[in-house]
This record gives sequence, C-alpha cells and structure tokens, in this order.
Amino acid sequence: MCGIVGYIGMRDSQPILLEGLKKLEYRGYDSAGIAVFTKDGLEVTKSKGRIAILESLLDEVPLAGTIGIGHTRWATHGRPSDINSHPHSDNSLKISVVHNGIIENFRELREELQAKGHVFLSETDTEVISHLIGFFYEGDIVKAVQRAVTSMRGAYAIAVLCEDEPEKLVAVRLASPLIIGLGDGENFIGSDIPAILEYTRDVFILNDGEMAVLTREGVDLMTLEGNPISRESFYVDWDITTAEKAGYDHFMLKEIYEQPKAYQDTMGSRIDVSGERVVLPELVNITDEAIRGIRNIHVVACGTASYAGMVGKQIIEQLARIPVEWDVASEYRYRSPIITETTMVIVVSQSGETADTLAALREAQRCGAKVLAITNVVGSSVAREADDVIVTWAGPEIAVASTKAYSSQLIAFYLLGLYMAQVLGTQKDSYVHEVITAMKQLPEQVSHILLQAEKLKVVAESVSGHDNLFFIGRGLDYAVSLEGSLKLKEISYIHSEAYPAGELKHGTLALIDEGVPVIALATQDELFEKMVSNIIEVASRGAYVLGLANEGDSELKKSVDEVFYIPRTLPLLTPALSVVPLQLLAYYASLARGNDVDKPRNLAKSVTVE
Repeated sequence: MCGIVGYIGMRDSQPILLEGLKKLEYRGYDSAGIAVFTKDGLEVTKSKGRIAILESLLDEVPLAGTIGIGHTRWATHGRPSDINSHPHSDNSLKISVVHNGIIENFRELREELQAKGHVFLSETDTEVISHLIGFFYEGDIVKAVQRAVTSMRGAYAIAVLCEDEPEKLVAVRLASPLIIGLGDGENFIGSDIPAILEYTRDVFILNDGEMAVLTREGVDLMTLEGNPISRESFYVDWDITTAEKAGYDHFMLKEIYEQPKAYQDTMGSRIDVSGERVVLPELVNITDEAIRGIRNIHVVACGTASYAGMVGKQIIEQLARIPVEWDVASEYRYRSPIITETTMVIVVSQSGETADTLAALREAQRCGAKVLAITNVVGSSVAREADDVIVTWAGPEIAVASTKAYSSQLIAFYLLGLYMAQVLGTQKDSYVHEVITAMKQLPEQVSHILLQAEKLKVVAESVSGHDNLFFIGRGLDYAVSLEGSLKLKEISYIHSEAYPAGELKHGTLALIDEGVPVIALATQDELFEKMVSNIIEVASRGAYVLGLANEGDSELKKSVDEVFYIPRTLPLLTPALSVVPLQLLAYYASLARGNDVDKPRNLAKSVTVE
C-alpha cells in the first residue's frame, strides 16, 4: 500500500521524485524518503512523517543528481520511524531499494543473512531485499535482482539502484502495481499513473513476474529469467487537472461533487440510443449463452467495494432472479467456497490491485468459474486477469475514503443486473425501460442533494462531539448504512456501527442511551412502516435520530429529531442517492473534529498486501 517513484534522465531528480510522492501520498504517509546518485555516490534522505517533513530536510541539504528513487510508506512491518523509512540499503550502502508490498518469508531470509554476517538496522521486511541483492551482487545488478526475487515470497513492486552501475534503474513487479513511463532521454516509474502524468503520458504497465531495466536511452522489459518482452506502450488521455483539487478544500469533497458526472460517464454508451435497453459490449467471454448457463453468482470484494457488492447482490437477485452470495475477499478463498463451472464470480475493486480480491479472482478461475471484474482502472491487474471487465468511469480517486468509486460501482451493478434480466427474460421490457429512465435521472438528483450540503454540515457538527454513533436500516437501506458507517468511522474516528433495524430487539438496543445519535435510513416503501416502528424504539430510549427518507414521506418527521430528504426514485435505485448525504455527513464530521480528511490515520488508498 506504499507508493514508489523513480527517475532516470538529465533533469534534477529530487523535485521530480518529491512531486511524484505527493501524488502517491494517498497510498501511505507514515514516512517518506529518496535515494539519489550524487557526485558523492548513492545518498539517502528519509524521515518519519508526511512528505512535507522530507521536503524541509531536502531544502536544507539537497540531493543533487539526475537518477533517483523515492517512497512514501504505509507501515506493515515495523512502526513508523526514521530508521524504518525507505529507501533501505545493504551493509555496503551501495544498493538502495524501495518496495511496495510484503515479503512473507522475510524472517527466514533475515536469519540466513545474519548468519552470513549481515547487520540489519530496521524492523522492516524490505531491508531483507537490499541485503539479499547485495549478497548476490557480482558486478551485474540485473542478475543480482533476478536471483534475489527468486528467493522471496510475497507481493512486491521494487525499484533498485546500485552505486557501481549508476546508469541503470531496475524495477520488478509481483502482485503490486508498477507503471513505467517513457520520455525523451528520460524514463520514470510509479505505483500509479498520477505520479508520472505531469512528465509523460506514454506508459507500460508491468505484469506479474516482469522486470524493467531503465536507462536514459530506453526501457528493456523482460521476464525474471531474463527473456525479453515486446509490448506496445499506451497513451494516457486523462486531463491532469482531474487529479488535482480544482478549488475544493479536499479531494474527498471534490470527488463527492464529481458523482453526477461519474454516474453519467459510467452509464454512457451502455444505454442504447432508444433509452430502452442496456448494452454491454465489454462482455466478450461471458457471452449471452454463458449467462443463460449461470446457476449462482458470488460477489467478492473488500471494504467499501464489498458494501457496493452487498447492494449489487440484491440488485442482481431482484432483476435477474439468480441466487447471489456475498463475501469479503479476505475470507473467501479460506472457506473453500463451492465454485463450479456454472458459477460466475464478480470481483469489485476501485484500484484493481487489491491483493485479497486478486487472490479470490485467481481461486475462482482455478475452480473453473467465469470472473467478471468491476474496477475503475483500465490496465489494472484485476482488469487484465478477469474474463471480462466493466470499467467504472469515475476518473482518478485520490482521497483514501472512497466516494465516487463506490457509487459508480452501484451504477455498474444496475447495468449488469438489467443486462442479465434482458438476456434471461426475467423482467418485462416495460420495467427495464422504467428502470433505465429512472437511472438517467440520477445525476441530476445527486446534484439536487449536493445543493443541501449545508444542512448536513450542521447535523455533522452536532454529532461530531459524540464517541459512538449508530446507523440502522432494512433491506437495501441496511446495505447502504454499512457504507455510511464505514465512511464515518474511517475519517472522523467516531466509533460507528450499522445494524439491521429489525434486529434491534435481539441485543443491540442495549447500546442506546440518552443522546446517542442514530442515523435511520427509511427509503424502502415496502419496509417503511416497519422502519418507523424501529425508529420509535430507539427514540423512546433517548436516541437523537436523523432520518433519511424520500421526498414526500411526511410521516417520518413525526418520529425523528431531524429528517433529510432525497429525491424520490424507484426503491431499487435509492442506494445511488441515499449514500451521498452519508458521505457528506462523514466529511463534515471529520472536518469538525480537525482531522485530515483525505489521509485518515492508519489507512491507505490501495490495499495491495494481504
């Protein structure tokens, strides 16, 4: 979950590395550092804390040179500290390494190297890599790296510099993302495209088990055995301003306000010109015939994506009438799931690099299932390895707390559910048309919610002083309440839990006492009366209740302290609207508590380790 960058060329590398790290700070911000070839050799500056601290150190003592690597850290092995910061060096100080991932057998390797006289300074798994390369180095850094990685187990993207070969930058990727950028007399590496987008738009994406040797003149791609790889680069057509704040105080707020466009872009050409049918030309291997043969579906994801998958489960079951299991990816393959050739597995990941989700994908394919990916990154591992992929066109999402990626994933599930209903004939054409018509109204309806942000800001400020908060809902509302609770806890640090409202009497009512805030979602018409009864249960025990309901539901305000209305839509589509006020609530509560909204403590954007 760390971020790495590298540069080799004719320009001063320090500012390029620092700018790249700033673009990657969402991946980790416990510490940062760079290594640069200077006139005095390979020099390292690193420190605990944000990149701004590293920048101030470099202002005092710059590292002048045209080749370098950099790292911003999310701590896994070893607490955040100066000594645990990357880059890490071997005992000779002639080899420097930055690493994103986890080396699972690092203790075993460390003990072997210590027995050979190697002295370790840090608590990290990464330091083993630099020592291992140093142990194997016999004048050829490429061969030394190849020998080292064959001894390592785990997930990694690494970049390596060697003082004895100052005209090379070596990079390797296994299960952690790595981008190679191509320039004129200069080349780049980065964990993500925004890190290098200011300097080049021509990129390679390394696949698992591949390495790259960068010089000023070019890039050689090869397997870990040294066999050359020929591959066309591709052109990134993002506007770089989409990765900037564009006047908003935080990336999270910007991304919340980008949701109307993300909805529209994700629907895009996937609704035919008549507006009556969904078309998914990206389904190439999962054909209509294959869909007719599906007997069950597994939806697998982590974190926010998993809660989008929980909504997706209900969408597909309601529209396509196929049984759907929902599972978190970190547990999926360890429970020996029942997967057959008539199973379709849907994996959901914003980055397309989530380690547990990738492992679930591979397990499903090993068992003979077709795998469909829903992701926001075209060239990601998930996108490449799945049988087919539905890309959510949300654009770059920088804030750690996901917003527009989640809601775009919901749109993808609606499109998929409708398409499957068309293929299977499980819904009348008139109903499919009705849902599509309502979906096309969602961007404008989200914009209407955003105009009421100040009302949510007032409520958020009133609950920000509490240490505990609860969400309740039924049906689709419960699935959305889980995401609302996650958003609140991950950026405001308020202890928050979401419960099915019908389960209150089975124990959770014991948690309600005077003044405890409860966010009650009541957008499902068929469950509205039952939900009101549940709200009365918590209100009668002293809870402060904020209700969330559809416009026109005047009954709810009689039972709650405050009510926020969302535009009325079909019950199936309410999650695409009801999540937006919950995102704003979390944002403003975090702001009121003085937190760093975009970079919550202990978290990183892309979880690329298990």
